Amino acid sequence: MNTTKESLIGAVSKTLVWRGLLAIAIGVVSVVWPNITVGAFVILFAVYAFIAAGMDAVRAFTSGRAGAVIGNLLLSLLSLAAGVVALVWPGPTATVLTLIVGWWALFTGLVELAMVFTSGRRAGERAWLILSGLISIAFAVALFIRPDLGALSLATVFGLYSIFFGISSLVVAREGHELRHSTGRPAEAVS
Repeated sequence: MNTTKESLIGAVSKTLVWRGLLAIAIGVVSVVWPNITVGAFVILFAVYAFIAAGMDAVRAFTSGRAGAVIGNLLLSLLSLAAGVVALVWPGPTATVLTLIVGWWALFTGLVELAMVFTSGRRAGERAWLILSGLISIAFAVALFIRPDLGALSLATVFGLYSIFFGISSLVVAREGHELRHSTGRPAEAVS
């Protein structure tokens, strides 16, 4: 294996470790304090919507074309309205966010299953990708079937999912680390 591939594997492994640790931390917070998690989701969405509204307004007033001005002003007003709705009606917003998380988990699971068929994957890594993909899809299906179960349940399930996803990322990172060290080079030269 050449140095470029080894460097890439090392960078991916380090990224997966940090991603896994962050997912585990978020998962623990979500399970231990579900009320805080739901409130944080709604507030983060509102903040994002307000920032998007501001950026769209700036683009509208700096554009030289009438169509771009109208389009960006419309986007700004829609984002502003979404932020206000999130803060005024957090319950329905939490339900919509539940469905968004469901779509995210579904597409994540499908991509993980597709990654199983890429070349260069070890058997252990493939097994974890299959398991992780199937759990992501099952999580999405559960959210689509019963979004009315409430955001607190979502926070707990999301926390458990994040913990599993974090552990899965750490396992895949370990597989990459082992692959990198199986090239026969001394361990101290590969750090």
